[in-house]
Amino acid sequence: MNVADTFASMQKLFNPAAAAGLNKTIQLNITGADAGVYALKIQNQTCELVPPESTKPDLTLTMSDQDWIALTQGQLNPMNAFLSGKIKATGDMSLAMKIPNLFPVK
Repeated sequence: MNVADTFASMQKLFNPAAAAGLNKTIQLNITGADAGVYALKIQNQTCELVPPESTKPDLTLTMSDQDWIALTQGQLNPMNAFLSGKIKATGDMSLAMKIPNLFPVK
């Protein structure tokens, strides 16, 4: 699995009930061999992958491609990754705390 493939899964994992009242954009800056910049727009209880330059992010997360894939597969605990510096977050930290409910990994 590569980083681009994980974003199709993110939209499938999206929990609309957890997004009630949200109108936010999360930008993901992925570093490493499979680097890229991605943005997820959450509004009207939907989640859409949008071009990152098309919107100003409310929250920006930066992590390596390997950590991102491990996170999306449930192999990396998001809180531990954040506390250990594997995930760097800037912006709306309350939105960051909602991510596990917005995208529950099975």
